[in-house]
Amino acid sequence: MRKNEKKIWFPAMEYGIGWGLPVTWQGWVVLLAYLILTVSGAFLIEPSPVLIIPYIIYVFLLTVILLFICWKKGEKPKFRWGKKS
Repeated sequence: MRKNEKKIWFPAMEYGIGWGLPVTWQGWVVLLAYLILTVSGAFLIEPSPVLIIPYIIYVFLLTVILLFICWKKGEKPKFRWGKKS
């Protein structure tokens, strides 16, 4: 790998826009942390109709952080429709 090449944690999806499953252990750690924090937040924030808004905000912020990491450590997102021949 060249010095100026970055290591991709999240490859681009083959079809559509976005990223696929991680290809490095760092990517798996980020994804696992996101899932654990999302599920644990449901238990840490008391369930009630009024308190659903803080949980939604919590998950929204976690998702923004995950997307930022995918943007920085993944391939450039663009619309793809299969592999180029």
